[in-house]
Parts: sequence; C-alpha cells; structure tokens
Amino acid sequence: MLDADLKSQLQAYLEKVVHPIELLASLDGSEKSQELKALLEDIAPLSDKISLRLDGTAARKPSFAINRVGTDVGVSFAGIPMGHEFTSLVLALLQVGGHPSKATQDVIEQVRNLDGEYRFETFMSLSCHSCPDTVQALNLMSVLNPNISHVAIDGALFQDEVNERQVMAVPTVFLNGEFFDTGRMEIEQIAARLDTNAHARAAERLSAKAPFDVLVVGGGPAGAAAAIYAARKGIRTGVAAERFGGQVLDTMAIENFISVPYTEGPKLAASLEQHVHEYDVDVMNLQRAEQLIPATTEGGLHEVRLANGAVLKSRTVILSTGARWRNMNVPGEQEYRNKGVTYCPHCDGPLFKGKRVAVIGGGNSGVEAAIDLAGIVGHVTLLEFDGKLRADEVLQRKLRSLPNVGVIVSAQTTEVVGDGQKVTGLNYTDRTSGQNHHVALEGVFVQIGLLPNTDWLKGTIKLSPRHEIEVDARGETSVPGVFAAGDVTTAPYKQIVIAMGEGAKASLSAFDYLIRLPVEQTEKESVAA
Repeated sequence: MLDADLKSQLQAYLEKVVHPIELLASLDGSEKSQELKALLEDIAPLSDKISLRLDGTAARKPSFAINRVGTDVGVSFAGIPMGHEFTSLVLALLQVGGHPSKATQDVIEQVRNLDGEYRFETFMSLSCHSCPDTVQALNLMSVLNPNISHVAIDGALFQDEVNERQVMAVPTVFLNGEFFDTGRMEIEQIAARLDTNAHARAAERLSAKAPFDVLVVGGGPAGAAAAIYAARKGIRTGVAAERFGGQVLDTMAIENFISVPYTEGPKLAASLEQHVHEYDVDVMNLQRAEQLIPATTEGGLHEVRLANGAVLKSRTVILSTGARWRNMNVPGEQEYRNKGVTYCPHCDGPLFKGKRVAVIGGGNSGVEAAIDLAGIVGHVTLLEFDGKLRADEVLQRKLRSLPNVGVIVSAQTTEVVGDGQKVTGLNYTDRTSGQNHHVALEGVFVQIGLLPNTDWLKGTIKLSPRHEIEVDARGETSVPGVFAAGDVTTAPYKQIVIAMGEGAKASLSAFDYLIRLPVEQTEKESVAA
C-alpha cells in the first residue's frame, strides 16, 4: 500500500511516538477492507510502540480506531485516509501517541476544560483540500479531552449514509447526531462554539492590546506579504484575519506562482503563515472586521472594530480582505446551499458520484470544474450566460472531447429547484429565443467569479462602482494612513503573485507614511495610547 520512500518517511515521524498505541480495524470482505488492512499492516511494523488488531466491531466497515493503550484517548477513521487525509492520519498517530501538537496553550486549556459529552462525526472526501483542517482539529480535541470523540468518514465509501443524512458538501460535521456545521473549521473556531464565554474573553483580551504601527486586516497573500514587510522594518505589526490564507485555501492547483511549478492552495497558505510567524507579528486569526473608524487627525489612531466587539487601534491600516465566491442571486440558491448548491468541485465532487450536475460559468474556472467533475459524476451540463465560452481554447478543446458533458450558452439561470431537502434541478432562460427550460439534476456548482469583501467599508472609504477599494499606485486609499492591497482593490489582474507584490508595496507605503509624520504628533499619540 505504501511505497518504500513513504514508509521510510513515516517511520522517521513515528520515532516521536511516546505512548503505546493500538490500531483496531473493523473489516468485512470488501475490496476496500483489504486495502485498509494492507495500509495498517504497512504502518504497524514501523514502530515498536504500535500494535494491530483486526477484530474491531464498529458498525462502519472498513474503519479503524487509533487508541492510546490503557486510556480513553483515541480517534477513528471510517475509510482509508489517503490523499489529502494522509497528513491527518500521521498527525493522529503522533498525537494519540503523546507527541505534542502545535496548538497554543490557551486553546489546549480551553479544550481540556470543556464540560459535557461531544460525539463528533465529520463527512469528508479524500480529494477535499478543506477537509483536513476540520478533521485534524476535531482529532486533536478528542485527544485532549476524553469527553470528546471523533470519527472522520469518507463520504465516497458510505454513500447510503451520505444520502440518508443529506450530506451534499464537505466537510460536514455532526455533533451528537445533529448537524453542527459545514466548511473548513479550525480548533479555535470549534472550541469557541462550545465555550459560551469565549467571545467575551477574546474581545477583552484583544481590546487590551497596545496600538500597532501597522495593522493588516486580512490574511491572504497580500496580507501576509504586507505583514512580513512591515515586521522587517522593526515596527509593531498585527494581522487580524477571518481565516489566515484567505481564498488561497479554496484553490486547488497553482501552476503560475513564479519559481514554483506546482503547489496547492492549503500548502501555500501554510507556508505563508509559517513565514509570517518567523517575524514578530501579532497574528489574530478567526477575527472578522466589522467597522473601520478612521483617525480624526492625520497621524492619529485608526480603529478597527471586530465582530466579537473588540477594538484594535493602529497608526496605519492595510486592508487586504480579499474576495469571496459570487452568488447567482436566484431563488433557491441560498435555500439549497450545501444541499446540492456548492462552490468547490474539488471538495464536493465525490459526493455526486454517478449523478447529474450543472456548472454555472464558462470562464476558466467553470470549464476546469466541468472537466474535473466529468471524471466523477454521471453527466455535466455547463451553462454560460454569454453567447460563447470564455475559457482558454486548450480547455475548451478538452471539454468538447468529453462524452458526458453538454454545453449550453446564452443561458440565464433563473431558479434552483429542490424538494425541500435537496436540489432536484434548475431552470434557465434561453437569452436568444426567450424560451424557459428545466434541467433535472442533483448538484449545481457555481463558478462565476468573485466579489470584494468590502461591505463593512461602505460609507467609510472610497469604493469603485464594482465595490472594490480605490487605490493609487502606492496602495493609498481615500483615507490618509489607510492602505489596501490584493483582490479587494481596483488593482487589475486578480493573481496570487500580484497580490503579494501589492501587499509589499502597501506595507512600504505605510512605513513611508509613518516616518514622514511630525515627531511631535508621533510622541503625542504614543503618550495617549
């Protein structure tokens, strides 16, 4: 199951195991059970602290538990955690085996002090690059607190359960048998949901921070670059991010990042975060900005109010809040979001194996999604509003070669239709003839571009007709001391490499702004703080 190189690497990791652990497999006569058995038989001999049993009685087969011998500490996988989840398997082996995690001590104590019984189940897919964060967070929680249990379930192997529980997006998490949430989640997020006083404590702690010289709002490529360039100047730098990595976390293949022929979004996001942490940067993750209160005088302190009520102060602010998926804004879209309407073909495609789906959008993203899905689903219908596809010709040629893909142009989607529980089809209007049509299907993948995250800035800062932050060649906005960078701005070409450059430029401009402030003003603000 594992090749020699991978075994060698895994063996080196397993030297960090402190406590004896047992792998307990629950198998049947299926081919997948034999694959799981082969995987576990490859792993067990790699450490003298690992033993293997094949007599498990779990209802889901194939599945296995990783248990710390003589304790209640353990995690479970229903399926074969390869692909993106192989890292989750390795971390589970290490953490159940006693190797410490990289979570902060505050979060570790918060999880350990949670009261009550929490039985988590996560439906994931091995091709989902968003799932490992959620799986790893819940696995760690189950290691830290014996009142928490977690099983990660490969939805592709347990289709009957996926259908019965109406799982149409991954990761989808259930708590004590009831729906908990869907989408990427980190341990801080989940712990805060369970700890009712967490938000108030976090707000108090954040508001008590001293003013920053540069406060970056947003943790994508632009924000990371801005933070690094600011910190390298030796000035007090902070980053408040709703999720560090931003839209990059939802990007699968990246092949145009100069000097790196190929990488994937989550990997790049992790590298960005690691690089930022190498400097003296105060990273405040999982913090959503809700209001910018500009300074009343030039050189004064700007304020950023967060969703939890905290207020951060800074002499300069760099806005890099990025963009989000554009919605179709038609009836049924929000009602059936994650019930058949989805925005990530890589993540959710395996849940629609053998089914009929539609892709909305004929640009590169839409055509790439249709090509990707064609190898998994029964049939793909691609609908494009324009009279022709806008994707690169090489992608269009590939699309046309696929026998289970149909293309409809001049199509205006008018409604997503469902039975109250899940999508059953969509309606569209032929923009040429004016005729209305219905397509029966089970999934709708929306790929029609991005919207800048500027709703919270309206009325405070000058925005373009497309609601992007207007910036000049230096990244300056209409408010002195406030700069912006990345996909949230009017800078053309929404590319990772451009966002990084714009973030660096905005940071250098912020530093130039600071050093040109009158000395008296700087001293006055320092005393007031």
